[in-house]
Amino acid sequence: MIYRSITENIISKIGKGKAIILIGPRQVGKTTLLNAVLKDKNFLFLDGDDPTVRNLLTNPNTETLKSIMGTHQFVFIDEAQRIENIGLTLKIVTDQFKQIQLFVSGSSAFDINNRIRESLTGRKWEFNLFPITWKEFESYFGFLRSEQQLELRLLYGMYPDVVVNTGEEFEILKNLVNSYLYKDVLAYAGIRKPEILEKLLQALALQMGSEVSYNELSKLLRIDKNTVSSYIDILEQSFVIFKLPSFSKNIRNEIKMNKKIYFYDNGIRNMIIGNFNALDIRTDKGALWENFLISERFKINSYNNVGVKSFFWRTTQQQEIDYVETIADEINAYEFKWSSSKKVKLPKPFKENYKGSFNLITKSNFRDFIS
Repeated sequence: MIYRSITENIISKIGKGKAIILIGPRQVGKTTLLNAVLKDKNFLFLDGDDPTVRNLLTNPNTETLKSIMGTHQFVFIDEAQRIENIGLTLKIVTDQFKQIQLFVSGSSAFDINNRIRESLTGRKWEFNLFPITWKEFESYFGFLRSEQQLELRLLYGMYPDVVVNTGEEFEILKNLVNSYLYKDVLAYAGIRKPEILEKLLQALALQMGSEVSYNELSKLLRIDKNTVSSYIDILEQSFVIFKLPSFSKNIRNEIKMNKKIYFYDNGIRNMIIGNFNALDIRTDKGALWENFLISERFKINSYNNVGVKSFFWRTTQQQEIDYVETIADEINAYEFKWSSSKKVKLPKPFKENYKGSFNLITKSNFRDFIS
């Protein structure tokens, strides 16, 4: 098993009187992680994919739950988003069975959050789990093998099954995209036109790391702008993509309202466009490197709960910085280049108006940035 960075954080919350909720996309290792946390404990496992379990946990009363859980002190409900009214069920358990530590996993954030957020206000510790981080990957495989596989990770991404099954990456990603993106997302979000979702994903994948215009996407897909916005929100809530807003302190010529869109995983993105060509013959090598670094940074910041805000920066004169982070009054700017031989300077308007550090991230120094 690849050790996950948030394991100790989860363990530290056991016995604190709240449910422990683990949310993330399918196949990132949620069940494996919680089983590892519970390995030395006598726990009850309830699988939300099992129709019998779904029937038992849909609108149960207190006595029914008491019979189901018996004398177990630890209860793990997996794939909880499959269970109707799961929020109310979880609320009853946390309120009425104080001796039980409840663990819950769910694969669709937009769905499970809608069902549990209001019911479990003040009653839960919530964690997100993402594909493997580079730090986790390197800890498992060692420095040398990880260094040898860097280009493969830019192509095939960091899903657990992908990184441990060399040679089977394409089939694993194909199954993951077909089952998760085009079935789960459609089913849970109630999207009635799957062909629109597929075209939108392809458009976003081809524009990865570029500023996205909802108006242009609306014209391309022949749907209204609000529908584009809604679909993008669904894809973000289901851990496929995330948005990066523009950084601005109201300097006149700064881009203020635009957003860039990145994918949580390079492998998912490349499968959507059907391109796994080697890096040296690709025109999107820079975009893949940028997406890899920003998604890795996003995962680490989320796990460390550091309160960082993330942006890109650009002016109407096309001066730009790939990535900007702020924490309190501190501003840190980063530029990403695959080749370490390229020289990069901080744009003059940014330097004159903002005090902070400027860092060039390349293959030779990327570990500090994403660890």
